[in-house]
Amino acid sequence: MSLWRKKGPPEPAAASPAAAGARYASPKERYKGDVQETARQRLVVTGALLVVAFTAIAMRMSYVSLLRDGGEPTQRVAAQGGAIQSERADIVDRNGIVLATSLPVMSAFVNPHLVIDAPDAARKIVSVLPDLKYDEVKAKLESDKTFVWIKRALSPRENDLVNRLGIPGLEFQAEERRIYPQGSTAAHVVGYTNIDNAGLGGIERYFDQQLQSGQTVQLSIDLRLQRMVEDEIAHAVQKFSAIGAQAIVMDVTNGEILALASLPTYDANKARTITNEALFNRATLGVYEQGSMFKVFNTALALDSGKVSLGDKFDASSPIKIDRFYIHDDPDVPHRVLSVPEIFKYSSNIGSAKMAVEVGTDAQRAFFDKLGFLKPLHTELMELGTPLYPRHWAKINTMTIAFGHGMSVTPLHVVMGVAAMINGGIEFWPTFLKRNSVRDSGHRVIQAKTSMTMRQLMRLNAVEGTGKKANLAGYEVGGKTGTAEKVAHGGYARKALFSSFVGAFPMSDPKFVVLVSLDEPKGTKETGGYATGGMVAAPSVKVIIEDIVSLYGILPGDWNDRPASLEIGSRPIPETSVVRAVPVSARGQRNEHRALPLRPGEQLAAPPGARRASVE
Repeated sequence: MSLWRKKGPPEPAAASPAAAGARYASPKERYKGDVQETARQRLVVTGALLVVAFTAIAMRMSYVSLLRDGGEPTQRVAAQGGAIQSERADIVDRNGIVLATSLPVMSAFVNPHLVIDAPDAARKIVSVLPDLKYDEVKAKLESDKTFVWIKRALSPRENDLVNRLGIPGLEFQAEERRIYPQGSTAAHVVGYTNIDNAGLGGIERYFDQQLQSGQTVQLSIDLRLQRMVEDEIAHAVQKFSAIGAQAIVMDVTNGEILALASLPTYDANKARTITNEALFNRATLGVYEQGSMFKVFNTALALDSGKVSLGDKFDASSPIKIDRFYIHDDPDVPHRVLSVPEIFKYSSNIGSAKMAVEVGTDAQRAFFDKLGFLKPLHTELMELGTPLYPRHWAKINTMTIAFGHGMSVTPLHVVMGVAAMINGGIEFWPTFLKRNSVRDSGHRVIQAKTSMTMRQLMRLNAVEGTGKKANLAGYEVGGKTGTAEKVAHGGYARKALFSSFVGAFPMSDPKFVVLVSLDEPKGTKETGGYATGGMVAAPSVKVIIEDIVSLYGILPGDWNDRPASLEIGSRPIPETSVVRAVPVSARGQRNEHRALPLRPGEQLAAPPGARRASVE
């Protein structure tokens, strides 16, 4: 059987000439058709390119308006543009005086791709902004970027001079600049921001989100007192050749910090001059052995435990030997049997150590834990030091901690603890916010009767003991000295002292506690070569107390025979925009301590029976 292949349609090659011949009758018509086909193809390509171009433009516009990085301005504003609305809110003191605010400024930036002559433009810019370097500016103008800052936060004069240059591609952006009208005053409390107005330290950092959202922060700090405190410790540093100092004033009735200073300090308006040493807050971040000021807590613990009474006596006639160590007293301390008041008045290490042993190691550790001395503080600063204490709390630790060695805390810990020892036994977490409608109720740490005894002992120390240089006639000052050798190379540097005095007044009804510490002071001829807390720090506490009574118009005897005591005056600001403190815990109501007005000649409305006095 034979198979025959069926004929199909002609091959394309054979069919094309026929088809072409059928379509175009002549060569002229065929040429005309080719031209039309070419034109159509070019139109298609051109249309496609236009679609791509418009798509790219649309994407760029979306990026510019929605997605561009915040470092590049989202709008370009002429140099002579109007003022902008401030976004970051103010920080003010308790009387509404501005400590930090924001002002509108102009910043210069450039698109290097639009600069025609980079070297010439760089020379012009440096001629009106001499703080800039020619090579750096020229490199910016020749970069491949589309956006480069030339200088942020121009002064009005700089802005005008740069604008007059008329350099293509050089434009301006409206921004804010953080200003600190009080300069270096209260710098460690207020803190500072970076060039983009983000908080980097102090209150600026802690309340960064609230300030960014426009909420004014009102502090408990009194700017007037703050200046006085800073002036006094600066004088003490110079007089005793110290490497630094710190001071704190607290209201013992509610934990408000009225003043806090640390030296050396800085001016946040001059960011380029700030050093790490100046940024260090000795009052809240510095952790030190506090020396004999710890005898306030040791004595309170012993009396509150019931294991030691005010009439008990301890033999301090000879040093205590424990293991290979000896605990000695200073030469001024009588080497004999001492009563509890004498141990406190003469600041006996031997007597304090024996009192601590009576109470026991576990009770001592639990007491310091209750005081909050084993952890960082709760307050509105983030620069907070972590206490150092023995991991294995042995008997020898119990004895040395009794007189302030072997445990390190911040000065703010000490102020908080001492306030609780004398205000009736209630401890308040320290706050840098003014407490108005919301009051921290605190928590009890010792009995009220123990607190009364501690007032008497601290008064005794200022009248007859190591704190006599802090006593101010008519104001019932009490206190305790503290002198500790600084830890160095695994031991103690005998000539590097941390000398302090913590004072309070009036001891019949305490209102203020004041702490001053000098870091590595040197003795003078006036002090007989001594650089102890009683010699170098106590006089400064006395001066600060004089400043307080002068500022608030407190007269001797203002706290005697009165139904209400002193109240520190302040000026409220609008409630809707103020950040307020939140109470830590709750307790029963206490009698209000009233105290004093705002400005010369101005008086506060006083409750019935309360004394009114004007500020001098």
